[in-house]
Amino acid sequence: MDLSELGFFLQTRRARIKPVDIGLPHGPRRRVPGLRRDEVATLAGASVDYYTELERGRGAQPSAQMLAALARALRLDSDERDHLFRLAGRPVPAPEGALTHLQPAMLDLLGRLTETPAQIITDLHETLVQNRLAIALLGRQPVGGQGFEASFAYRWFTDPAAREIYPAEDHAHQSASFVADLRAAVGRRGKDRHSAEMVSRLRRRSTEFAALWDTGDVAVRRRDSKRIVHPEVGVLELSCLSLLSEDGRQRLLWFVPQPGTAAVEKLQLISVIGTQRMTAEDRS
Repeated sequence: MDLSELGFFLQTRRARIKPVDIGLPHGPRRRVPGLRRDEVATLAGASVDYYTELERGRGAQPSAQMLAALARALRLDSDERDHLFRLAGRPVPAPEGALTHLQPAMLDLLGRLTETPAQIITDLHETLVQNRLAIALLGRQPVGGQGFEASFAYRWFTDPAAREIYPAEDHAHQSASFVADLRAAVGRRGKDRHSAEMVSRLRRRSTEFAALWDTGDVAVRRRDSKRIVHPEVGVLELSCLSLLSEDGRQRLLWFVPQPGTAAVEKLQLISVIGTQRMTAEDRS
């Protein structure tokens, strides 16, 4: 473990990321070339004090979950991610399990979708990264390091607040789609303890999930029609499209308006609202 070198490495990775790369405006008061420490901390789900101590080469040895969250926040490739783990004295994670690393090709495609809400998720519906418009449309989703709660599908069946994003009359369809998609993911992963434990917990916590799981239905969610409830512009009728990675572990989601609806104008309004909100946060 080399905390001093770890701190230096974190500083250099933070400095190379442009705010616009993660959906933040540059802002007139920004004094650093890359991200600020507080921004990295927020993206990784850590306190600012904790992250600052890491950059200074101090504090306790970071956990594997925190290292994975930092790797996602700093957009490290697989070599950089492995180096980060070694500097922290932690075993380099295997491809299986919850510590899914962003695939560079997916991240590159996301960066090109500047006028479309888009995000990258795992096959267990764990959000890895969102672009600016996805945050404006869906809200900032938990990203890694938060156990099963990082999965929107898990929260769908365990946290009633997660369902507010869809009209109540669409909940049954969404529930069935989530379960069928999760069954496909679990089968594809084989003997993967993380996905098996997620299913086990959901069966215990949600009678609805258990009943749907027992139907045996399976279907990969590649395209879906959605009605998204936005707190400021109301309901948007959208098509949600998916591009799966070669191994099926990650998917790029993007949202387009359904023809003949007001979703085009509403997305434009959300884009302005979201930009204004982020600018205000950047100046606070």
